[in-house]
Amino acid sequence: MANRIRELRERRRMSQVRLSIELEVSQETVSAYESGKHYPSYAVLVKLSDLFGVSIDYLMGREQHRSGWEELNAEEKALLGFYRSLDPVRRAKAEAYLEGLSDGEPK
Repeated sequence: MANRIRELRERRRMSQVRLSIELEVSQETVSAYESGKHYPSYAVLVKLSDLFGVSIDYLMGREQHRSGWEELNAEEKALLGFYRSLDPVRRAKAEAYLEGLSDGEPK
């Protein structure tokens, strides 16, 4: 897990201090995560997952691939962003609309 946190942070060109601010922990705590001396709590794992767009399983070494997010083009990322901003009722409407457009068959 330690290497994955460091790799993701460096890939984003983020300092340990910046990551500590995002996670609301000290820089020393981030350093301890990256050195394997301490493990993040579940709440911090969720924040890391959201921040880096990866699954918790990826962070913990249970999955080898980050998420597929990197494979999305800009339009797909924008659509996913719109979808995530919707409340549950509007998400259901959007899903129903898209199913109608695709004749109800996933492609």
